[in-house]
Amino acid sequence: MDETRTPLRLGTRGSALARWQTDHVAGLLAAAWPELACEVLVFGTQGDRVLDTPLPLIGGKGVFTAELEAALQRGEIDLAVHSLKDLPTGTPHSLGRAAGARHLALGAVPQRADAADVLVSRRGFRLESLPRGAKVGTGSLRRSAQLLHHRPDLRILDVRGNVDTRVRKALASGGPYDAMVLAHAGLERLGFADLISEVLPLEIMLPAPAQGALGVQCRDETSILSLLASLNHTATRQAVEAERAFLVGLGGGCTVPIAANATIEARCLRLRGRVTSTDGSRQLDITASGPAEDAIRLGAQLAESALSQGAAEILAEAAGGST
Repeated sequence: MDETRTPLRLGTRGSALARWQTDHVAGLLAAAWPELACEVLVFGTQGDRVLDTPLPLIGGKGVFTAELEAALQRGEIDLAVHSLKDLPTGTPHSLGRAAGARHLALGAVPQRADAADVLVSRRGFRLESLPRGAKVGTGSLRRSAQLLHHRPDLRILDVRGNVDTRVRKALASGGPYDAMVLAHAGLERLGFADLISEVLPLEIMLPAPAQGALGVQCRDETSILSLLASLNHTATRQAVEAERAFLVGLGGGCTVPIAANATIEARCLRLRGRVTSTDGSRQLDITASGPAEDAIRLGAQLAESALSQGAAEILAEAAGGST
């Protein structure tokens, strides 16, 4: 096909994890289309440049994706590879009224890695063995809220930076952190799995919607979408659609502590959702199940159920405290 005769341009952030993820997608494309040439272009994002401010204060998750989305819409790249949990649920349709701006689509969701969060500690602490008042690093309100719900005695320290930077901070001799919470998938992808002190159980730490999954974004064009079709992993896509629909239904983003995880067995999807107050004092857990093909509807219904059980009040308090 004609698309295989010119290089497909993949846009990525410059971090080691982002480069790994983009190279992984390029490898999947090469396996599906052996004649396809790929070119990787690296972009800086606001989230990479501003490292001394909590994410909610500089714009939330979009700070990691906006530059790549703009490059897609201008036609500078053909694909953008994201950690799907960082991609805002509202996909931009255009750059305002800019000439040549085009609609975007989530073209593919490859098979997901482990969605769990983990603890990294230079002294090998597990969550239960951390001493009273221990200092735990995370830049995520979702993680800090759930930690405090389980261990209100912990001191949460904000931390920013790429995965390798945060690992280095966690292991630094004499550093301020007794432990740090990171995503299992990122550590595994970068070869840091042996540093994990504990994989946190979902009963204690439910992951962010779409954590562990990649999202391949493109312009809404048939030629590009046809190239990406073989990269889609159906069960992963259905699971993350349910999780993201739950997030949309609650009107949330990274500025409020919302967690979700879906699993599929025998075409039945089971979705777990959680909303936690930022101080950990209140936590609402809800579940739903149904046909996997109804993933988006199930996510939306679970959000409605959460709101009817008090999630709105928790979210209002969390949003007020994050401003």
